[in-house]
Amino acid sequence: MTQQHNHIYDAVVIGGGAAGFFGAINIVERHRSASVLIVEKTSQVLSKVKVSGGGRCNVTHQQLPLKTFAKHYPRGERELRSLLQEFSSTDIQKWLEEKGVLLKTEADGRMFPESNTSQTIIDCFTKEIQKKNITVKTSCAVINVCKKDNLFHLTTSEGELRTKYVLACTGGSPNSNHYNWLKELSQSITPLYPSLFTFNAADHLLKNLAGVALPHCRIRIRNSKLEEEGPLLITHWGLSGPAVLKLSAWGAVELAERQYSFDALIAWDHSFTEASLKEKINALIKEQGKKKIHNTSIDPVPKRLWELLLLQSDIDEEQTWNNVSQKKMNKLIEHLMSYPLTVKGKTTFKEEFVTAGGVSLKDVHLHSMESITIPGLHFAGELLNIDGITGGFNFQAAWSTAFIAAKNIVTSLNKK
Repeated sequence: MTQQHNHIYDAVVIGGGAAGFFGAINIVERHRSASVLIVEKTSQVLSKVKVSGGGRCNVTHQQLPLKTFAKHYPRGERELRSLLQEFSSTDIQKWLEEKGVLLKTEADGRMFPESNTSQTIIDCFTKEIQKKNITVKTSCAVINVCKKDNLFHLTTSEGELRTKYVLACTGGSPNSNHYNWLKELSQSITPLYPSLFTFNAADHLLKNLAGVALPHCRIRIRNSKLEEEGPLLITHWGLSGPAVLKLSAWGAVELAERQYSFDALIAWDHSFTEASLKEKINALIKEQGKKKIHNTSIDPVPKRLWELLLLQSDIDEEQTWNNVSQKKMNKLIEHLMSYPLTVKGKTTFKEEFVTAGGVSLKDVHLHSMESITIPGLHFAGELLNIDGITGGFNFQAAWSTAFIAAKNIVTSLNKK
């Protein structure tokens, strides 16, 4: 990109991710002659779009009542209600359909492109950027931003830029230095914490069961109100799966304060209670009393996990259902409904890292996503103190905030 030194952009978008691209495209869709530049500090754009949903891109979640949809955001729930009213899950679906991208809804409500590849979304955005003559500059880091004479002056690693409006979409980071340029503009940044992470438990017997998955677990944190249900995956380093990821999102602040050292208690099926398990066991003793307990697990516990739970309950693999002592049976029930696991540390879930914290929503006009203290500076995406659980909710927050910011930048441009 070579621009005249005196060139003034209508809008510069800082950040070449989902929110940045969507915001830039929507500015030009509403104002065809607008000159828009996207600057991205790395060499790659749309990198999170590429890896999301295991490379399939979990674009959004199926439409739910606004209050219900907003309840999937540990930070920003109240604010999301008005933002989703402006641009919802249905709206991004329609927007993509108009561009030739069809989405499909999976059983759990997550929505993906019918092609099953994130490249479809990347190609769609890239095509729109080219069609609208939006310039993209990669490997261009913004070092400083100041406003004077009603213009923003951006100092970048590639030189100086001037623009009427700035749309900040730099994403989240647990590193506070990521927000330095905003702090210099006196923008408030809330405390930062990792979210959507898996649990590490290196020295545990479960590591030999890596790959074992259960569909409906309940996991809770000892001495805490934190509790979640959902699919659970045993890994070679500990625990993963939607139940753990949701728990890490809701518990982002509390688990950080515990320095990621705590005891988790696992019910291998969310329906397990002491009464229900005793009933199942009594039925098995009655029907299969002479059969080895080793060969008959309680649904939905997989055989490999069942064998470990028997071992830890001191039940010999040769024992039959009708000759296990009550003491050992009680121990088995305890392991089925409240299996203890000591967690020491966390691991980022694939490359889908999410930050809890960011630009304080108290400093942003929600109807325009514009800074209260610096007119003309707008925000969108994960840079804000908004984050959702896994399932397409973080992308939806990006689309909604970027759409509103773009719409209001154009409204301001039209007034000038």
